[in-house]
Amino acid sequence: MKDRKEIEEKLGVTFKNPRLLKTALTHRSYLNEHRGMNLKNNERLEFLGDAVLELIISSELFRKFPKKPEGELTAIRSAVVRTESLAQESRLLGIGEHILMSRGEEESGGKDKDFILANTYEALLGAIYLDQGIEVCTDFVKRTALKKVNRVVDQELFVDPKTRVQELIQAKYKVTPTYTLIKEQGPDHDKTFTVGLKVGKKVMSKGTGVSKQKAEEDAARKCIEKLEEK
Repeated sequence: MKDRKEIEEKLGVTFKNPRLLKTALTHRSYLNEHRGMNLKNNERLEFLGDAVLELIISSELFRKFPKKPEGELTAIRSAVVRTESLAQESRLLGIGEHILMSRGEEESGGKDKDFILANTYEALLGAIYLDQGIEVCTDFVKRTALKKVNRVVDQELFVDPKTRVQELIQAKYKVTPTYTLIKEQGPDHDKTFTVGLKVGKKVMSKGTGVSKQKAEEDAARKCIEKLEEK
């Protein structure tokens, strides 16, 4: 990899086996344009990284919050590792520009799609685990995804955003918010939905996601941010 040192500096990890790093950064679409090159996509590493991430986050939350019940710990973990959250960490690290993908995928904005960035974060964690072990993985997660735990807990961001925004809007406007589909785009296997959160006839916020539910949650989170800023 020509930019191996650059991505390793961003990750704070020097790989013993650079092929693991390349595989972690290889989106499945890339293989369609590079057949016969004995390459693998990052989906197996993503599977492993997802499990490693869950273990690390669970262990840290278990130690950090000894009085919180299981249900609350689960909700906090879900807030920390949700797709949008991991995608944000990938953006902060500048991972997107290093992902190998097809021209078509790249031209459609693939290097900035939440689910691709989140999946790549997990694939990189899986690669780090195989190459360096659990301690280096833990250090990486603490420097990235775990940084936001205090904010998630203090601002109760682990509460379902649709429930939270409904409480805020009912308290402020005495009405219940509604959601309306603004648009959907992309092929059936890769759709993106845009949803508007409305109070009466006014659109308070817009959210996007790979499903209507995800888009509604995104719109709810953005509305919460606006309301709490005011």
